[in-house]
Amino acid sequence: MHPLESRLNPPGRSSGPSRFLNLRALSALALAGSLAACNTVVLDPAGDVARQQGDLVVISTLLMLLIVVPVMSAVAIFAWRYRASNKDARYEPDWDHSTQLELLIWTAPLLIIICLGAVTWVSTHLLDPYRSIGRIDARTAVAADARPLQVEVVALDWKWLFIYPEQGIATVNELVVPTGRPLQFKITSSSVMNSFYVPAMAGQIYAMPGMETRLHAVMNEPGKFVGLSANYSGAGFSNMRFAAHSVSEDQFAKWVGKVKASPMQPGPIGEAADDPLKNAPPPRPVGGNLDRAAYLELEKPSEKVQVIRYSSVAPDLYDAIVDMCVEPGKMCSSEMMAIDARGGLGKAGIRNVSMLEYDKNGRAEGSKATANPNDAVRKELAWVRALCRQIPGAAPDGTIKAPADMRSLNGAGLAAPQSIGLGDERAAPAARTSPVEHISLNSRN
Repeated sequence: MHPLESRLNPPGRSSGPSRFLNLRALSALALAGSLAACNTVVLDPAGDVARQQGDLVVISTLLMLLIVVPVMSAVAIFAWRYRASNKDARYEPDWDHSTQLELLIWTAPLLIIICLGAVTWVSTHLLDPYRSIGRIDARTAVAADARPLQVEVVALDWKWLFIYPEQGIATVNELVVPTGRPLQFKITSSSVMNSFYVPAMAGQIYAMPGMETRLHAVMNEPGKFVGLSANYSGAGFSNMRFAAHSVSEDQFAKWVGKVKASPMQPGPIGEAADDPLKNAPPPRPVGGNLDRAAYLELEKPSEKVQVIRYSSVAPDLYDAIVDMCVEPGKMCSSEMMAIDARGGLGKAGIRNVSMLEYDKNGRAEGSKATANPNDAVRKELAWVRALCRQIPGAAPDGTIKAPADMRSLNGAGLAAPQSIGLGDERAAPAARTSPVEHISLNSRN
C-alpha cells in the first residue's frame, strides 16, 4: 500500500466514503424519526371548517407541485444530458429561440396561477370566519332551526376567559363544546392584540381590545384538544394554552349543570380536572359569580393559571369588556363616540373626559380622581355623565349568511363579498348599521 494511502485509510478503519454513507443513513433515520413525531392535526382535524382549510392546503400544494416537480426534474435531466463528459449531446451555440418552448414555459405557470387564484378567492369567502356554517360535515347540512352555541372569548394576560351567555356560566382556560352543533365565537381582548387558535376546530383569528371578531365552526369528533394563543403577547405567552373538550349534547348539559351547582374552582389541573365530566379534586373557594369586581381581579396579569369555573356571570360583562368600561366610573367607548358625534365637549371637557376614559396605564390615577371627588369635581363629572348613562353598547353583528351549496371549496350560491359592493344586501342587515346610529341609540338611554 502507498504510504499516503495507508495513512488515510489505516488497517481496521473504514474508508471515508463508507463513513460518509453511514452518516447520511443515520441522518435520514433521525429525520424520519422527528417527522414521525410531528402533530398532523392541521391536516387531520376534528372540525369540518379546519378540515376544509386543510383540504385547501393540500389542493394548493398539489397545484404548485404540478409546475415545481417538472421544473426540478428538468434541471436534473438537463444537467445530466448536457454534462461535459457526454460527447453525444447536440451542441447548438447559435440557438436562441423556440416558440413552442416559450409557450410551454409561460402557459403552464399561468394556468397554475389562475387555478390557485380561483381556489383561493372562492375558499377565502366560503371559509370567512364571519360566515355562519351551512353544514356539519360533507354529508350533513345544518338544520333550519338549529341554534349555534354562543361563546364569548376574552384574551387576558395571560389566560383565556370563556363566557357562555345562554348558560350563564364562565370558565378560565377550559373550553367545552358539544359535538355536531354549530358554534359562534365572539372574540375580544382586555389589553393587547392576541390570537385565538384551536387547530383541530378552525383557523386562528385575532382578538383585539375595544373590538370584536367572530368565528363560526363545528366539532365533528369527541375528544380533548389543545387551544393556544398564536400571537406573542408578553412574558406569559408561552403558557397561554387551554384544553378544548368536544363532548356529546348530554355530556355538555351535565357539565353545565355541574358548573352551575358548584360555585367553586376545581383543584390543581390533573387527570381528573382535565376531564370536565369526571369528579374534580376537592374544590377551593375561588370562582362563584363573575361580576365586574371579580373580572377586574381576574384581569390582572398572571401566568400558568389553573382552570376556574364560574357558576354565574354578570349579563352585561362581555359588552362592557368590548366597550372598555368595566371599571366603575369609566366612560364607555360608545358613549365617548356619541359625545363626539354630537360635536364634542370642547376644551372645557378635556379634563372631564380624561378622568373617565379607559386607559390601562393611567387607570390608578383615574380611579383616585373619581373615587372620592370634591364638590367641584363632582359637578364636572355629573355634567359629563348627564349626557349619557353608562350602558355598554353591543358590537354590531357582522355575521354573513351561509352559502346555499354545502360542498367544500365550491362557490355555488355564494354571495359576492360585501367589500366590493356586489353582495346581497339582505345577507347581513346588521352589518349595515352605521356606528353613529348604534351610538345614538345607546346615548339616548
